[in-house]
Amino acid sequence: MRHTLNLWRQELGEVPESVWRQTELDVLILADNGLTALPPDIGRLHRLKTLDLGHNALTSVPEQLGKLTELSDCLYLHDNQLSRLPDSLGNLTRLRYLNVGENRLTTLPETMGGMSGLIEFRAQHNRLTALPDAIGQLRSLRELWLRGNAIEHLPSSAAKLHELRHLDLRENSLTEVPESLAGLPRLRQIDLRSNDLGQLPDWLDLMPSLEKLDLRWNEVDPSLPLLSKLERRGCVVLT
Repeated sequence: MRHTLNLWRQELGEVPESVWRQTELDVLILADNGLTALPPDIGRLHRLKTLDLGHNALTSVPEQLGKLTELSDCLYLHDNQLSRLPDSLGNLTRLRYLNVGENRLTTLPETMGGMSGLIEFRAQHNRLTALPDAIGQLRSLRELWLRGNAIEHLPSSAAKLHELRHLDLRENSLTEVPESLAGLPRLRQIDLRSNDLGQLPDWLDLMPSLEKLDLRWNEVDPSLPLLSKLERRGCVVLT
C-alpha cells in the first residue's frame, strides 16, 4: 500500500513542518502552492518514489534532493523559477521521469549522467544553449523534450542514446541536423520545427526507424530528392 500526501493547490506558501515528519511517504504532491523555497528537510523523506513540486515559484532546490535515492517514478520541477539544478541530482539513479521544463535554466549539471534509469526527460522552455556531454550516459532514455530553448548543437555523446524514440528540438537555434543522431537505431520521431535549418544530411535516409520528420518553419527546400526518398519508404515528412 502506498502512502500518499496530496497537498495540491492548497495555497500553502511554505511547506508545513509536519510534512517532514511523515517519513513513510511514497508520494508527495506539493504542486501549485506558491512555494518560494524548499528546505533541506526534504532529504528526510527517504522513501519517496514520486515528488511533485511543479507550478510553484522556487528559485532553487537544495542539494538534499539527492538523498531521495528511492525516487523511481517521477520528479516534477516544471513551471518554477529555477536557474540551476543541484549536482546531487545525479544520485537519483532509479528515477524514470524528470520534468524541469518552464524554468530559467541556462545549463544542466554534468552529474545528471548518473541518472541511468531515466526514460523520459523534459527540459522545454528554458534558456539552454547546449546539453552536457554526460547526456550520452542516459542509456535508457526514450524521450527527450527540448522545445523552446536556444540550443545550437547536440554533443557527440548523444550518439550513445540507442534507446531514444522521440526527440523534440522545436524552437531552438540549430543550423544543421545534429550528426550525433545519425546512428540512432530506434529514433522514430524528430521535431525540428522553427530552427535555422537550410540543408539536410543524406544520412537521414539511412535511419532505420524514422517514421516522422517535422521540418516546418525552416528554410528547407521541400522539393529535395532526399525528402521524396524518405516519404517513399513510409516516413511522414512535414515541410
